[in-house]
Amino acid sequence: MNYTFLAPQQILFGWGRRSEVGRVAAAWGHRAWLLSGSRTLERAGLVEQIAEHLFAAGLTVERAKAPGREPEVADVDRLADEWTQRGMGDGDVIVAVGGGSTIDLAKAVAAMVTNPQGPSVIDFLEGVGRGLQILVSPIPLIAVPTTAGTGTEATKNAVISSYKPPFKKSLRSDRMVPIAVVVDPELTVSVPADVTAHTGMDAITQLIESYISRKAAPIPQALCLEGLRLAAPAIVKACRDGTNRWARESMAHAALLSGMALANSGLGLAHGVAAALGVHCLQPHGLACAVMLPAALRFNLSACREQYAGLANLLWPQSYTSREAAAEAFVERISELCQSVGIPQRLRELGVLREQIPLLVPASHGNSLSGNPRDISDDELRDLLEALW
Repeated sequence: MNYTFLAPQQILFGWGRRSEVGRVAAAWGHRAWLLSGSRTLERAGLVEQIAEHLFAAGLTVERAKAPGREPEVADVDRLADEWTQRGMGDGDVIVAVGGGSTIDLAKAVAAMVTNPQGPSVIDFLEGVGRGLQILVSPIPLIAVPTTAGTGTEATKNAVISSYKPPFKKSLRSDRMVPIAVVVDPELTVSVPADVTAHTGMDAITQLIESYISRKAAPIPQALCLEGLRLAAPAIVKACRDGTNRWARESMAHAALLSGMALANSGLGLAHGVAAALGVHCLQPHGLACAVMLPAALRFNLSACREQYAGLANLLWPQSYTSREAAAEAFVERISELCQSVGIPQRLRELGVLREQIPLLVPASHGNSLSGNPRDISDDELRDLLEALW
């Protein structure tokens, strides 16, 4: 047995724990750069509350707003340059309050400010850049997620997009794991049902793909089992009643666990194609993952029967006639779960054009696909997407 496990240095989890963000930030610096992305939380005064907690802890506060979409190369370059010009450096801490896109933007900017050896973040991105590495630790970052899904509050990468040329790639370094995470499930109560479904299925996809990954390791797998045990029953309840405290807490915890799992075990086929769907078809990441998940599970069935059977017995225990039957049942139950929270079953329902499929095949072969438990050829992937269309 041989593995390495990375995680944030400090995790605060619980209803109302956003009130402690000032104390946490004060341990890392004297000036906080508050990046917020949720307009709903701003209107409700919750972002202002967090600013007040920072002030109360003795920090000065600089503010910025994320663009409200997945971060692009230009967004990272612009904000990193702005904050550098404004004197960001030693004694500063970034507090990112928002969904996965906001936290990814903050993580990338934190790294670029301390690593100016490239003129653009693109020089550091996997697969498209010049191969530059993050050599200096980023500005300390505290992540405060407001959705339950991506788990980026606990990962070592930030996903950055471009549309000219089209790509969706990661900025990745062990140094990029946030130094602290404050997960307050109360911040997710106002998230609409459709976004709850999309982000929640993203977390479930991450938990499954990390569990069956060819890079899987014991600690991440244990986290995956706990996350799935919580998320499978909670996601439907959270979508039906956003004020259900147990459901919101369970989904927030599952998302956090999914981030720690994927940071250490990688992902798989569903995430590989989801990246391509995001760039070429402008699909939201969580929705793309959810649409792909049942098809990816079916493709991997021959390589994962034992794992699927174990998951079926964990999540939906009953007297299955065989391990094979339990594995088949797991795939069907996940497909039914997707449908129960309103996930479309076909790519065409997302507005994907059939003639876009040839673009999706090569764009799916990123880092995520390297962890898939079964190799997939271009022809097999094309056939899978055609069948799913």
